[in-house]
Amino acid sequence: MSLSSLSLPDLFSPLMRLCLSLSLGDHVGSKEESPRMQVSKDNSKDYEITIPFLLNGEQWRPVHGIYSKNHPALLQFVIQAENKRLVIDLERNEGLLARGFTETHYLQDGTDVVLTRNRTGHCFYHGHVQGFPGSSVSLSTCSGLRGIIVFGNSSYILEPLEGATSEHKIYRAEKLRAAPGSCGHQLDIPATGAAASATPQHPPYKRETLKTTKYVELVIVADNREFQRQGKDVEKIKQRLIEIANYVDKFYRSLNIRVALVGVEVWNDMDKCSISQDPFTSLHEFLDWRKLKLLPRKAHDNAQLISGVYFQGTTIGMAPIMSMCTAEQSGGVVMDHSENPLGAAVTLAHELGHNFGMNHDTLERGCSCRASTDKGGCIMNPSTGYPFPMVFSSCSRKDLENSLEKGVGMCLFNLPEVKESFGGQKCGNGYVEDGEECDCGEPEECTNPCCNATTCALNPGAVCAHGLCCKDCQLKPAGISCRESSNSCDLPEFCTGASAQCPANVYLHDGHACHGVDGYCYNGICQTHEQQCITLWGPGAKPAPGICFERVNSAGDPYGNCGKDSKSSFAKCEPRDAKCGKIQCQGGANRPVIGTNAVSIETNIPLQEGGKILCRGTHVYLGDDMPDPGLVLAGTKCGDGKICLNRRCQNTSVFGVHKCATKCHGRGVCNNKKNCHCEADWAPPFCDKPGFGGSVDSGPIRQADNKSLTIGVLITILCLIFAGSIMYLKRKTFMRWLFTSKKTTIEKLRSVSPARPSSSSEPNHVHTICVSKSLIVKPQNTAIQKIIDISDPVKTHQVPPLKTPQRVLPPLPQLPGHQAGPERPLPANPSLRFSQVTIDSLLCNIYSLSVCRNEVFSHLSCCPFPTVFPL
Repeated sequence: MSLSSLSLPDLFSPLMRLCLSLSLGDHVGSKEESPRMQVSKDNSKDYEITIPFLLNGEQWRPVHGIYSKNHPALLQFVIQAENKRLVIDLERNEGLLARGFTETHYLQDGTDVVLTRNRTGHCFYHGHVQGFPGSSVSLSTCSGLRGIIVFGNSSYILEPLEGATSEHKIYRAEKLRAAPGSCGHQLDIPATGAAASATPQHPPYKRETLKTTKYVELVIVADNREFQRQGKDVEKIKQRLIEIANYVDKFYRSLNIRVALVGVEVWNDMDKCSISQDPFTSLHEFLDWRKLKLLPRKAHDNAQLISGVYFQGTTIGMAPIMSMCTAEQSGGVVMDHSENPLGAAVTLAHELGHNFGMNHDTLERGCSCRASTDKGGCIMNPSTGYPFPMVFSSCSRKDLENSLEKGVGMCLFNLPEVKESFGGQKCGNGYVEDGEECDCGEPEECTNPCCNATTCALNPGAVCAHGLCCKDCQLKPAGISCRESSNSCDLPEFCTGASAQCPANVYLHDGHACHGVDGYCYNGICQTHEQQCITLWGPGAKPAPGICFERVNSAGDPYGNCGKDSKSSFAKCEPRDAKCGKIQCQGGANRPVIGTNAVSIETNIPLQEGGKILCRGTHVYLGDDMPDPGLVLAGTKCGDGKICLNRRCQNTSVFGVHKCATKCHGRGVCNNKKNCHCEADWAPPFCDKPGFGGSVDSGPIRQADNKSLTIGVLITILCLIFAGSIMYLKRKTFMRWLFTSKKTTIEKLRSVSPARPSSSSEPNHVHTICVSKSLIVKPQNTAIQKIIDISDPVKTHQVPPLKTPQRVLPPLPQLPGHQAGPERPLPANPSLRFSQVTIDSLLCNIYSLSVCRNEVFSHLSCCPFPTVFPL
């Protein structure tokens, strides 16, 4: 059954309620249990009773409370399941709650209460089963052991037995399998064919982006209806939200992504924005609230709403695609469709996947999933059964790779402050905390030669142990690239020479012109109509003329609109906003290449002078959890100096990019933190003094290279000494050469005209030179924007070759009244001729006529030989 299209009757049927009890948050034996669940408690075939024991033989005793100091950092216990003895190794998920984590709820008068308590531990764990490589365990110990255990081909659910102290029940997840359903409306994007060929090829260095761990700083919000459904217990719902995040973090670890919870919020007094049964309206209301209210007071990368409202139709979640890190759309809404948090966690992971750019897994894409359908399938599968999926497919990994290389997720490369994370300090947990120089995990798993795993101290001679700017236990020099730019709107980062960590990722300021592309940067991506047409229609597609956008999008129907209004009706586009509605293309494939559920909408527009224009749009029968991909993406250029925002064509001045650029003195560009990224020879923060380029955020572009300078000076001195020695040894030859050179210089004087007033018929060479200089004088108008290539570190002072488009200087103008210079030397001036004869006579008197045999002196008047240059 599709996670994005579960029907309400199916969802809350007795059998389905049994399936949805997979999670770990609530006791199964509540008053609202279905008859089937009541039967399972009396039927020993549905579950077994097990008592967890510690490895020393003592019974495990539950510890109550989320933040009790008695939750150990490490926990090992033994349980029995189907006559198998399972040894469970657990480690507290220290990275789950980042420093600065807050809990927010409200008083009856609407006053917010923000809690940042001093806590030394929490009750959420990840782990594995001993003896089973690849096994996975996610449990909480907040009030009993609750969670899921996966090893081999088996999945077990462990929950406390209601009313018991030590007894727990354990059962196979497969026994809860329901008949699979299907999602009739998905956006299916094939991985082969035209769509695959349209995928841009990227240099190998960008693969480093995939190897770097990404961190999603997440905020989870529970609306008022969710608060009521959970018994109006603020502490209970906070625990539920953290438990959801613990599952999601476990799911995304396999993709080298960590989910760090920076805040939970409960709307216990009233909803802070309008939440209704319409998921589309609820999504946009929540995203608007996030941008205007939440972001200014709580820094985060993504926010998800857990709602207790039953969405209409089959939708249980919705999120914009490829929107991670954006201020306007990085988030989603999730209906809490299960009594236990695992169901909501899987849906949240699914919608978060859409934010990352992941599409649904379909048969046409040929996705590989290591979990079969009867084992839950994969998280982005549009049609799946129970138990809940917990792994990602090959298609999801490929979608994520493509999105990251396009610039999605620019904010995910900064490591959250976890060295003071909840749970206290512990050597061997993999996080460098206060008092530790390094932490490479437990001694048996540590492979880092720079770190002592027992003491979490650096080995002798080591300066660092972790980070992109650490190599062979030493810091890399300043100016070494540690993160290349991934696209035309990204900026590179460089080692600072003082830290082992690469600086946090930065990119060009919103509204900055893309380098080499006719568009504007927005959230680190250069969105264009051209690229979107290629995505929809394949290679050869291009945007249709403007009249197509105006005519089609003025209809206000499903095939031509500017999105939906507050009443969920299709909105007509004003003429000025037409290029921000449904995208119109020409060319490309015969049908859209984004999947079988996309159809072509063709419109012929007759012209007054005869003929017609063919406009090609798309209508996609969407999955209920994704907005229309046929709409022009936010940040797309819609005119000169204009960009699409909220379905309106707005001036780029709203971003303040030009105002920001003025402080860079024309020698740099503004980054997303409103700081100057300077050219290689200028110093931040304002690029007004000589330096090594870069910004206060990215590190220096080039190295100071004092060692090379010293070597260069020494080599120069040695060369001078060597040259002096040669000159001394060959002084006679040198004197002869020097004398010959002097004669040649005298000869050259003959072709120099005397200083006299120029006639109008002679070219004014001095004036011409002045004109040429004036043409290349740098303009003083700082408003003129200079295109600067900052995509690669500058290693030399050589001027880079010109790239198109570039400003080209015009040719020197031909001054009026002047003629081209003569091709042969002008006749010598008489006064100069007299001086030349005098010199010749002097030389004849000094030297004998034998010198006339030398070709150099054959021009002398006393020589009988023909002169070389007759006067």
